[in-house]
Amino acid sequence: MGGLLVRRYRWSLSAKAKLGLFIVVLGAIVALSRGIYYFLAITDPVKSDVLVVEGWVHSYAIHASVEEFKNHSYRRVFTTGGPVVGRGRYINDYQTSASVAADLLKQAGIAADLVQMVPSRVIGRDRTYSSAVALKEWFRDHDVQVGSLNIVTEGAHARRTRLLFEKVFGPGVKIGVIAVDSPDFDAKHWWYYSEGVETVITASVAYLYAKFFFVPWLRN
Repeated sequence: MGGLLVRRYRWSLSAKAKLGLFIVVLGAIVALSRGIYYFLAITDPVKSDVLVVEGWVHSYAIHASVEEFKNHSYRRVFTTGGPVVGRGRYINDYQTSASVAADLLKQAGIAADLVQMVPSRVIGRDRTYSSAVALKEWFRDHDVQVGSLNIVTEGAHARRTRLLFEKVFGPGVKIGVIAVDSPDFDAKHWWYYSEGVETVITASVAYLYAKFFFVPWLRN
């Protein structure tokens, strides 16, 4: 071909090596899928007398919050959250998930004077972050000094929730988190359940966004 083509020798994986690589990759995927739920659904409480409950959680997490409050030396419990889903806009503080959760905690046995709702007026985007901002502002406005707090939330939302609260409160406040698993699917085998798959995928994407792309809008 007049020097247009050149023969070169190259190294490539043998069939045996390709099979071995496939097994390693498959094993890594299986290991990751088994561990990702518990990576997201972290439970890591700190020593604190302040308990925070995310207002949007379901009844099983409300009952877990009551048990957490009764079994530890908490001074007060705060509920957070914005407008109730389906309203489309902020109406008043009593039509927020913070108010709903506060009522449920009282009905479940926590004394009314120990429950404080802290509603957010933000709807749609950045709800967890805006709830943390509202709580920090409530502490500031009421001259409450907080060095640590524990947050109760649902399963795979836990790591992201802690991350966003840390962004708001900064290094001066220790943030603990308590994840409550859903009774609707087996957390150890979440991939067998449509709800488990949806929860893990959604929570994973949300955590990655909060970790690497979210820009805090809190102004100190």
